[in-house]
Amino acid sequence: MTDRYDIAFIGLGVMGGPMAGHLAKAGHRVIAFNRTGSRAQEWLAQQRDQGLDCDSAPTPAAAAENADIVISCVGNDSDLAEVLLGDDGALQSMPQGSLLIDHTTVSAKMARWIDEKCAEQQVAVIDAPVSGGQAGAENGALAIMCGGDSGAFERAEPVMQAYGRRIVHVGPAGAGQTTKMANQMCIAGVLGGLSEAIRLVQASGIDSDKVLEAISGGAAQSWQMENRWQTMVAGEFDFGFAVDWMRKDLAYALDEAKRLGLDSPVTALVDSFYQEIQEMGGGRQDTSSLIRRLPEGNSQ
Repeated sequence: MTDRYDIAFIGLGVMGGPMAGHLAKAGHRVIAFNRTGSRAQEWLAQQRDQGLDCDSAPTPAAAAENADIVISCVGNDSDLAEVLLGDDGALQSMPQGSLLIDHTTVSAKMARWIDEKCAEQQVAVIDAPVSGGQAGAENGALAIMCGGDSGAFERAEPVMQAYGRRIVHVGPAGAGQTTKMANQMCIAGVLGGLSEAIRLVQASGIDSDKVLEAISGGAAQSWQMENRWQTMVAGEFDFGFAVDWMRKDLAYALDEAKRLGLDSPVTALVDSFYQEIQEMGGGRQDTSSLIRRLPEGNSQ
């Protein structure tokens, strides 16, 4: 295994909880903080039942005190600012020379600001948003796209291997977040086309499993097709990445595109479709619920 570290992990949601667990199983000492304290206690009990070296802390600052590495995985820009830079934020107690790994999907502007604040405290940092969903976190198979100093990345990579299958350093501070924006734009476009394709098959009365078999091995193949086609046909959306979070991510992407003087009409259109899903009460459903806004039509 890699060297053993004292790690503060902030944010034990559907992604962060499994990731923190993988770190404990890899032999690290993990001190966890979660804003909902009951979730932190539940996570801690699960780890201790396995004999793992873990504890919890009442604030991010308390978790980060004396930590070699602080890892954050929260919701959005304001959440990250609160847990890192708030009154009890982690950065105030992080030792000089320690490392921050932020797995939150935030704006590139926020990532660059956090980089500046960490530099003032002589703390190394990488922005490292992830892709792969809850299943990827639970299976230790996430894709991690990293921005920041190359030296910080070299320190972080062996630690992230506990839950990452593909870990790529893509550039300076904020580059990880920009890469995640590109990732979400691709997913949105694919799901838009996939939704329409499935409705075409259903209206035609063709065996959808046979269609999947026929086209999933060719140029149309995608992760979404392989993993969501059958559940979309079945109308099952109670898993994976929620529409609310996708809209948050697409807003970051559209804002960054505007800053760069770019037009992103497909992303903007699919984002408006997701707004319809929210208005239908599907904000917490998986992003594949995009198909719900399309009627099935009349089968022939």
